[in-house]
Amino acid sequence: MAEEKLENQQADEQSSEMISFGIIANAGDARSFAFQALDAAKHGDFAQADELMKKSEESSTLAHKAQTELLFKEMNGGHTEVNVLLVHSQDHLMTSMLAQELIKELIELYKNK
Repeated sequence: MAEEKLENQQADEQSSEMISFGIIANAGDARSFAFQALDAAKHGDFAQADELMKKSEESSTLAHKAQTELLFKEMNGGHTEVNVLLVHSQDHLMTSMLAQELIKELIELYKNK
């Protein structure tokens, strides 16, 4: 019984780590695409900027879905251990979301220039 509990705990930890890595990777992609979009807008290529922002939003959606998995797990009684990796992944997600919001506004400013 104790051995089975330990195996389940290890599987949960590995799952949480994989979800954290997924959030980090996708949030990083979202941030990168957003800054590429800003650069395109600086150079007047608004079609490219729009395409890159779409890619940014797609990556952000993937990161957000991974975060939502953790939230649903918690709501259904499964505990997720909070560790530095999970906190780091949340930091990446929040930073990329903020960058997207600000960059959208900056692109609009470039368009109206």
